[in-house]
Amino acid sequence: MTVATVLLLRHGRTAANASGGLAGRQPVELDDTGRAQAQRVGERLRAVSLAAVVTSPLRRCWQTLELALPGTDPAVDDGLIECGYGDWEGQPLKKLAKDPLWPVVQHHPSAVVFPNGEAMADMSARAVAAVRRWDAAVTAEHGPEAVWLACSHGDVIKAIVADAMGLHLDQFQRIVVDPASITAIRYTPTRPFLVRLNDTADLASLVPPKTAQRRRAARPAESSDAAVGGGAGAGV
Repeated sequence: MTVATVLLLRHGRTAANASGGLAGRQPVELDDTGRAQAQRVGERLRAVSLAAVVTSPLRRCWQTLELALPGTDPAVDDGLIECGYGDWEGQPLKKLAKDPLWPVVQHHPSAVVFPNGEAMADMSARAVAAVRRWDAAVTAEHGPEAVWLACSHGDVIKAIVADAMGLHLDQFQRIVVDPASITAIRYTPTRPFLVRLNDTADLASLVPPKTAQRRRAARPAESSDAAVGGGAGAGV
């Protein structure tokens, strides 16, 4: 027995991503690069007949779908909304990297509760529940060959992937989900299968930038730290 396949689409790049800020639930929009990314992912999605399209309620996800799948009227699910970063929202990552909570976010995220915000464990639980609920509904209505799409955010998708791979949430910072990337998961009665991860069909993004570019785009802390919120990706 098999069930539907979910395509997890991260929204395109925003100005906050590009500037190294943590947007959180702020109403930021796609920048020029993000709009181009959304249009390109739309071209890739034309080959797929989608049984359902679901989205986070935040503007950057709506805007991505408007460009990628014009004419689509996506369902909104609050379970897919960005993590509630509380007082961290709108702050530069280079500043947040000096916060005592930063190393906990990196190495023990299951213990993190953002000040005046959400627990990362709660974010993971509600996102996984939302995807599994929609997956079961799509399968029941359209059959096991159906494919559906959920547009969400970097840390949210990483948490869903970690669950699908049977990883503890403390391992989810090892996963990379770039803007406008597609991750595909197929759930079954006994276990999920990760079919695609962070797929942008752009192998050039795997090539490290030149030294000067690397200095300009350096992360705010150690190079082994994960980009909280998902980061800006490799650009166009």
